[in-house]
Amino acid sequence: MSAILEAWNALPPTVQYVSTVTFKIGLVTIGVILTVAFSTYFERKVIGSMQSRVGPNRVGPMGLGQPFADVIKLLVKEIVVPAESNRFLFVIAPLLSLIPALAAWAVIPLDDTFVIADINAGLLYVLALTSVGVYGVILAGWATNSKYAFLGAMRSAAQIVAYEIAMGFALVGVLMAAGSLNLGDIVRAQEGGVWNWFLIWLFPLFVVYWISGVAETNRAPFDVAEGESEIVAGFHVEYSGVAFAIFFLAEYANMVLISALTAIFFLGGWASPFEGLTFLAFIGEIPGIGWIYNGGFPWLFLKIAFFMYTFFWMRATFPRYRYDQIMRLGWKVFIPVTIVWIAVEAVLAWFKIGPWAA
Repeated sequence: MSAILEAWNALPPTVQYVSTVTFKIGLVTIGVILTVAFSTYFERKVIGSMQSRVGPNRVGPMGLGQPFADVIKLLVKEIVVPAESNRFLFVIAPLLSLIPALAAWAVIPLDDTFVIADINAGLLYVLALTSVGVYGVILAGWATNSKYAFLGAMRSAAQIVAYEIAMGFALVGVLMAAGSLNLGDIVRAQEGGVWNWFLIWLFPLFVVYWISGVAETNRAPFDVAEGESEIVAGFHVEYSGVAFAIFFLAEYANMVLISALTAIFFLGGWASPFEGLTFLAFIGEIPGIGWIYNGGFPWLFLKIAFFMYTFFWMRATFPRYRYDQIMRLGWKVFIPVTIVWIAVEAVLAWFKIGPWAA
């Protein structure tokens, strides 16, 4: 071990930095992809349980091999490119949906020490990348030269843009409460226990952000872009094989991303809800479970898992909204609510109440 450390210390600082960042990128990317793969499994299990079904149970023990079977199936299927399509844009569109969802993890802190890029403008970086994903949807609908796909793309793009504005306004409230664009600083501003989380003081913004996140990922009950009874299957109706798999991967990657951001912005990220309870401080000294009191990645993972479960729960519970209902909710309800609560925040900050008391 000492020989390895000596060899590492002998490397130039630039090589050490590049190697460290590459290792972090690989670790986070593999973790996200595995989470996405098994999210498809747990979604079918959760919805199956709610509908009194078994769910996947044939491939591997308890059906745990089902995600890998799905990947193999999609990899070996033929990719059919429509004859009259724009071939280059047809191929590049799925990547434009997936890459931003993965690249956003560069600034997301998994705990107090682990983050790929600890930049001060992390919140702006996340907003910029989540906005880029809509281009993949638009290009997928337009490049196929199919009226059904184009109609689905326009509906999906209009929905994404509408709820992106509401999400942006909600994050203005988070910025006002934390006083920083750095995601790590936003989490640290919520330290001290569950009563310091922004969920309490910014609850209306939390509701707007979470529901807008569900709508932006085109998940039920906001999946009008995939209204099978109306427009066949949405913007990716002409895609097959691995090209369709990338769109599928992007949807679930965005679900994981929205869940992580919601946990960071409103539920303290890696922070423990028991911080500040001095009678539980002894737990923080116990090896292996000290994170229960001190906080750490397990808390962030549990919060992400809870919001992912909520995604599945909503899909199994609510019927699909009509398109006009979705647009009305985004433009006439959510945006006014966020503007009003930002004004309420300004009053709280002026009188130094809540997060602004210090």
